[in-house]
Amino acid sequence: MADIIRAHGVERGTAPAIDFEGDTISFGELHRRSSQVARGLEAAGVGAQDHVAFIDKNGPAYFEVLFGAAKINAVTVGVNWRLAPAEMAYIVNDARAKAVVVGPEFVPHLEKIEADLETVVVILVLGDHPRYTRYETWREAQPDRDPGAASAPDDVALQLYTSGTTGLPKGAMITNENFFGLLDRIGGPWRFGSDSVNLCAMPMFHIAGSGWSLVGMFHGCLSVVMRDVDPARILELIASRRVTNALLVPAVIQFLLATPGVEETDYSSLHTVVYGASPITDTVLAQAMRTFGCDFIQVYGLTETTGAIVQLEAWDHDQETRPHLLRSCGKPYPWVELRVVDPEGRDCEPGVVGELWVRSRQNMKGYWNQAAETAKTITPDGWLRTGDAGYVDSDGYVFLHDRVKDMIVSGGENIYPAEVENALMRHPEIADVAVIGVPDERWGETVKAVVVLGPESALSETEIIAFAREHLGRFKCPTSIDFAATLPRNPSGKLLKRELREPYWAGRERLIG
Repeated sequence: MADIIRAHGVERGTAPAIDFEGDTISFGELHRRSSQVARGLEAAGVGAQDHVAFIDKNGPAYFEVLFGAAKINAVTVGVNWRLAPAEMAYIVNDARAKAVVVGPEFVPHLEKIEADLETVVVILVLGDHPRYTRYETWREAQPDRDPGAASAPDDVALQLYTSGTTGLPKGAMITNENFFGLLDRIGGPWRFGSDSVNLCAMPMFHIAGSGWSLVGMFHGCLSVVMRDVDPARILELIASRRVTNALLVPAVIQFLLATPGVEETDYSSLHTVVYGASPITDTVLAQAMRTFGCDFIQVYGLTETTGAIVQLEAWDHDQETRPHLLRSCGKPYPWVELRVVDPEGRDCEPGVVGELWVRSRQNMKGYWNQAAETAKTITPDGWLRTGDAGYVDSDGYVFLHDRVKDMIVSGGENIYPAEVENALMRHPEIADVAVIGVPDERWGETVKAVVVLGPESALSETEIIAFAREHLGRFKCPTSIDFAATLPRNPSGKLLKRELREPYWAGRERLIG
């Protein structure tokens, strides 16, 4: 990881690396700043494979910390800034982070959790603050000589948290080897070069944000970094910065198409839009292809696979002669092995639905401090169980069908029902609850809670949603509530969520958003 900025910082030092809100930072300057961060972390006692947590929206500081930590072989932990304070504290503590960098918008969160942070020895805040150390001042006080620490292929470079079967997030350990299993191969399929202009709008705590940005930086091109997703600003940047490559989730594409000025924007520089994280409707895709006039590429992947492992090529987006392929996520990359496996562990025939298993250099090292969960996910011979069900047709195209696990994906965000159920069950008037994903035109799917109230309770939908928002990040909270006298369970007491979901997904080929 560190060698990306070391190479470009020396060989292409004056070339622009990041464009952020009108300011441009060269590769040489990013190299210098990340070396200062490395020296400062080192002086604070952060060592090889220690963790550094980052809590802020997108900006240059993320890459300074990412590359700075890498220069001492430390691990950056991208924390979802949409989480509630207690959820942030859980991740920082679970990672045993020694340092935490916090953006100005999230200082109130920091103030709520500071006393609960168990291993943090240095707290840095972006911008001025009367009590906390100012990140920029701290960075500039450090020497700018690269410490030059080496790292091994199997050393972890980035740790991103994804929901777990217990409802608590799990830290996916992504190594140098995992990243370079993708970075040195994907430039052709995604049409990257040193002269590309890469739009980085997705949040960096997602593999879609970090992974996509690092592909551009690996190729030495300019990254146009957006602090947050703003559809009107995306259109403006595509035209003014002459963007060539962009990764967008379907919900953002839909927002763009509804943004005033979308038809008049100059898209002449744009040649590739990669989309994924959740399915897209045929109507939205057709309108987007017509409006943007560029190649569209669909990808499928997971945090645990360091992002994309399957791709639907631009030439497969043929609505006239092969419209059925638009429901496929494509074919595995040549370096990715993929199997469809039945519950007994046998390979399925073409067209038969089973769980998707994959094996490649991109498969994560495992879950941080969760050997049992790692063993459930990665087989002894290196196959990663995705938890997604689907099939492969006779031509080798992968079609997703359902989830083996109960994960909800809403607007590209992974939401695990157990976590939401646990939060709602804290309310004394809720006797039982089941959380499911239901179709949503804007977000792909959204969270619904089916609630059994206690005796004589008169809790309303509004009150339950408000209670959820006190305990969970807003994106995880139910957007609707159904009330029931009882929930369907099998004889062993397991919730029969398929029965709850079926009425909402009836008539749809894909039983996921």
